Amino acid sequence: MLRGIWRVASIAMLAGAALSLVACSQYGKLQAKRAFKDANMLYQQQEYKKAAKLYEEAVTSDPEMSAALFYLANSYDNLYKPTRKGEKENDEYLAKAVEYYKKASEKEGDAKIRKLALEFLVSAYGPEKLNDSSQALPIVEKMIQIDPQDTSSYYQLAKIHEDAGEYDKAEATLLKAKAARPNDPTVYLQLGGFYNRQEEFGKTMEALSERAKIEPNNPEAFYTIANYYWDKAYRDFRLKDAEKMDFVAKGLVAIDRALQLKPDYMEAVTYKGLLLRVQATLEKDVAKQTSLIKEAEKLQVEAKELQKKKVSGAAK
Repeated sequence: MLRGIWRVASIAMLAGAALSLVACSQYGKLQAKRAFKDANMLYQQQEYKKAAKLYEEAVTSDPEMSAALFYLANSYDNLYKPTRKGEKENDEYLAKAVEYYKKASEKEGDAKIRKLALEFLVSAYGPEKLNDSSQALPIVEKMIQIDPQDTSSYYQLAKIHEDAGEYDKAEATLLKAKAARPNDPTVYLQLGGFYNRQEEFGKTMEALSERAKIEPNNPEAFYTIANYYWDKAYRDFRLKDAEKMDFVAKGLVAIDRALQLKPDYMEAVTYKGLLLRVQATLEKDVAKQTSLIKEAEKLQVEAKELQKKKVSGAAK
């Protein structure tokens, strides 16, 4: 009889303890939500030090609150100043940012917060902060594994390789991004920019031309092509006149396509004039040279008028 009474009492005690734990847990979550809300207001006002204190309270009350962990990390990240690198307090801010970004990235709850935490963690290991690509590499590779379709992770990885002088790896990474999202125009802009930095002009233009094929009705795609052709013909003094003339001709074809799609494209009108001026410097026939300069001057006036309309329209 006594044994039965003791067992019932034990069960009652356990049940009471369980209810107490649930109540404590609920109270903790409520406290965390309140602290998080107040911290967000301070964060929006860029009061990062005060916000961090309240985010600390939130994660203490509810360690699973991934959003609070992320914003705690980001508050410390915002407090860090690269110009004060080497100062103890300043460096501690960055160390805390890394610590909490890691914790936020390990929480399974909110996928968006997890991804953001990983992205900012990579930035913390970047050249302007900790400058440790060996730490950043596995994080970006993990991001690609989590979402192979997110090309931004490939771009980050390519940049790490490029900054390290690993150009083959950088190119291979960008080509993987292209394979993952072959119809994404940004992929080709990234490739074009990379090849241009490596002074591989042929590959640069191939990438930009592929982008234009994907966006045949986007005037900016053709304007970009013309811009690169003008820049090459105007600035590269290693080129022979025949090469410059070829690039100018290709640039004019591209810029005319942009203007067909958007006749009031002020930037395209400007660059057509610039291309014609380069062509004039290469022209041997004086009469034709004069004609090209006059046409360029007319386009300059037209561009100014379009600019005035644009400014006037924006002011209304």
